[in-house]
Amino acid sequence: MANTVNLVTAFRPLTDEKFTTESKKALLTNTDYDWNGAHSIKVYKVSTSGMNDYDRGGTNSTTNWSRFGPVSGLDATTEEMTLRKDRSFTFAVDKLDVDETAQQLQAASALERQLREVCIPEIDSYVYSIMCAGAGHKPAAVKLTASNICGEIFKANTALDNSEVPETGRIITVTPDVYLLMKQSKDIFLETDIAEDMRLRGVIAQLDGAKIIKIPANRLPAGFGFMVCHPVATVAPTKLEDYRIHQDPPGISGDLVEGRICYDAFVLDNKKSGIYYQAQPSTGEEAKE
Repeated sequence: MANTVNLVTAFRPLTDEKFTTESKKALLTNTDYDWNGAHSIKVYKVSTSGMNDYDRGGTNSTTNWSRFGPVSGLDATTEEMTLRKDRSFTFAVDKLDVDETAQQLQAASALERQLREVCIPEIDSYVYSIMCAGAGHKPAAVKLTASNICGEIFKANTALDNSEVPETGRIITVTPDVYLLMKQSKDIFLETDIAEDMRLRGVIAQLDGAKIIKIPANRLPAGFGFMVCHPVATVAPTKLEDYRIHQDPPGISGDLVEGRICYDAFVLDNKKSGIYYQAQPSTGEEAKE
């Protein structure tokens, strides 16, 4: 009769963490407006006056009553921005679970994991979708290849030039797959000598005067090709970040973790031309072509 041997299963005091990517939202947006004390704010948009030919001889003064031309009024309209995202989470960590997982399941580390793997990806995805939807330049979808990627990006920069968007501070956002096409392109020379402080923030190279950042495709809209933008175009406020750990609250033997974050993103009407979004056709659209 064969012997029965129970093999030992050992659990090591290490946790198999998921790979995550730090947020690069701060490079693409701004926090110029203050929501303190308010859930909505209004921003004025003021019009301008047209140019006239100065009537030096005063020949038209009877109709215009001014040698400078007809006096026009200025419009002062507003755009309202109301925060739409008020999100929360909660979970409990039992005392025995902490003890019987070799201290791997702890409230503090679980909270940090929640922020890294759930909160940051959700906020990033939302902000990027708002930027793509509100872009002032949205050409027809194009299948990007190593042979056309250079020309398409130069088209984007040209569109921003013609819209008088500041040349300094522009960001080119790509997926890892599109960045691979850029490296394979014979027409692109990537400037990879990036200052250490910018590299730590996520900038990997420069092209045509713009910084390049790489964002995982799962945080971007479906069919994302690339986006060239200036951060002045998008306001991305975070009004509230409230995270807490309650020890032994009523009804729980252990820790109760709670979190709340109120945030949003808005593309400004007068600055939407500072975003150029190039989509790629979906699989179904490619099959029809």
